Amino acid sequence: MNLLHEKFENGEHVSPQLDDGIKNYLIDIDGTICDDIPNEEPERMVTAKHYPDAREIINKWYDEGHQICFFTARTDEHRDVTERWLNEHGFTYHSLLMNKPRGGNYHWIDNHLVRATRYNGKFTDLVKRNHTIEVFDDN
Repeated sequence: MNLLHEKFENGEHVSPQLDDGIKNYLIDIDGTICDDIPNEEPERMVTAKHYPDAREIINKWYDEGHQICFFTARTDEHRDVTERWLNEHGFTYHSLLMNKPRGGNYHWIDNHLVRATRYNGKFTDLVKRNHTIEVFDDN
C-alpha cells in the first residue's frame, strides 16, 4: 500500500507527503526495543532480550497503518542477524536503516516536521505534552 501522495507547489513536484494522521516512526533498536548491545559484541545480538511492551505498541502502530522503520547504529554487516532477530521476536515493520551515527545527542534538521520521543524505559501509547524546543530564528 502506497501511503504517499503527490504534492505540488507552484506547479512543480515537491517531496511526497503521508496521509494526514499517518506517522513515520523511526525507532532505535539497542536499548530501545531490546537489551543495549554494542557493535563491538555482535555475538550478543542473537540472544538480546526484547522488550514485550515495545513489540506490542510498535505492532499496534503498524496495524493502525503507520510506517515503521527501525533506525540503528548497527552496521551493514549486522543486517542479517538484525532482520532475523526482529522477525523471530515478532516485530512488524516496513524498513530497516543501518549505520545511524553513534553517540547520541541527535539533532535532526529537516524540511519536514520532526517530532522526537525519548525512550525512557517503557513503551506506551504516546501522550501530548508541551515542552520548550530549539528552532531556527526566523528574523
